[in-house]
Amino acid sequence: MKQVVIIPTFNEAANIKALLLRISAVAPKANVLVVDDSSPDGTAEIVRDFQKNNPRLSLLVRQKKEGLGRAYLAAFQTVLKDPEVESVVMMDADFSHNPDYVPAMLDLLSSCDMAVGSRYVQGGGTSGWEAWRRLLSFFGNLYCKIILRMPVFDATAGFSAIRAEVLRQVDLSSIGVSGYAFQVELKYLLFRHGARLKELPIIFVNRVGGESKISGHIVNEGILAPWKLLFKNLGQKRKKV
Repeated sequence: MKQVVIIPTFNEAANIKALLLRISAVAPKANVLVVDDSSPDGTAEIVRDFQKNNPRLSLLVRQKKEGLGRAYLAAFQTVLKDPEVESVVMMDADFSHNPDYVPAMLDLLSSCDMAVGSRYVQGGGTSGWEAWRRLLSFFGNLYCKIILRMPVFDATAGFSAIRAEVLRQVDLSSIGVSGYAFQVELKYLLFRHGARLKELPIIFVNRVGGESKISGHIVNEGILAPWKLLFKNLGQKRKKV
């Protein structure tokens, strides 16, 4: 059975080769799919060059930048067609997600459906963040937990491993956000479906190279997303009655 690490990229030429080398070292049996939104810095070209000696590496190039959520949905659509795919890992390309955690996250799937790399459970944390960003993230996740009542302290975490069988059972096309709020909606969709979510403590490190992709739009989307999900779920319940 196959394990696939999915890495969305946009202008990650400074990091992608080193990241691919590290993943192949810590998880040599895993396949990797890079989803690049036509990065002008040549990210895709670096991946194509790396592919020449790495048969487990695939590349999906999208015509334009449409956000993190759309990149993951395109990747899921591609990956889940293969019945041999047993699990997928979601991670960033900037080394904020340490590849060394990948084996432990995949192992955790033996007792759950989604393993979440969490900054907000005992043993987890962040490194290199300004105080305002730590506060924004911590209280943003507390806000999500209170509204959605999910058993997850890090709802916005982007580093996760998921059993492919569970992803095949849910309607991924129902996800309506494209930015980082996608991470919240995906977890909520799986949770409402009955998936078992567990958190693995990780240290999230500020990106190594390139530029941060956080924007005011992303923050605003994150504020509104929990309420939209809650009312969407209530509306679906009413229709079933």
